Amino acid sequence: TSPRTHLTVGLAEDHHWEGADSTDKQGNYFVANMPTEEVFTSPDARNIHGTVTATKPLSYGGVLINDIKLTFENGKIVEASAATGEDVLKHLIETDEGSHSLGEVSLVPDPSPISQSGIVFYTTLIDENASDHLAIGAAYPFNINNGTSMSAEARQAKGQNISNVHVDFMMGSADMDIDGIKYDGTVVPVFRNGDWA
Repeated sequence: TSPRTHLTVGLAEDHHWEGADSTDKQGNYFVANMPTEEVFTSPDARNIHGTVTATKPLSYGGVLINDIKLTFENGKIVEASAATGEDVLKHLIETDEGSHSLGEVSLVPDPSPISQSGIVFYTTLIDENASDHLAIGAAYPFNINNGTSMSAEARQAKGQNISNVHVDFMMGSADMDIDGIKYDGTVVPVFRNGDWA
């Protein structure tokens, strides 16, 4: 929640959180996306409700999309608007069935150096490191247990989204609070005022 966002995002069954590290086929450990303080996982594309408003512009296909606002019901985008680039945003959402939902939810503390620089780099792989962000489209198979060995249908059954696109947009801010809600209804503070609780 923040003054501009009130969103509930369910998480995929058997999800786990990842950092930006990886290991290549030869066994070499590396971090491809630096600098980063991001952790991310798969939302349940069937269980997303509410409204989210972007806090930073998205540079997509050579078009700057400002003030993205999306409303979700039962995991699907039912309303989309933007102050600039709205036609491009709506075209992105219409790419395929999966582009009507989310494939990634990511946490990045607002005090991160990229956020505090105040610079918009117009390159999502850098800009996403300035803010909590969501991705319209595909989930990463590795964000659920054994996901890389599952069929698309099996991953969908666990809530992962399938799409031909994966486009991050930034929605975090210094006035955002995030809570985790356990199955028993217990609320666990995760972020307060844009930083880890």
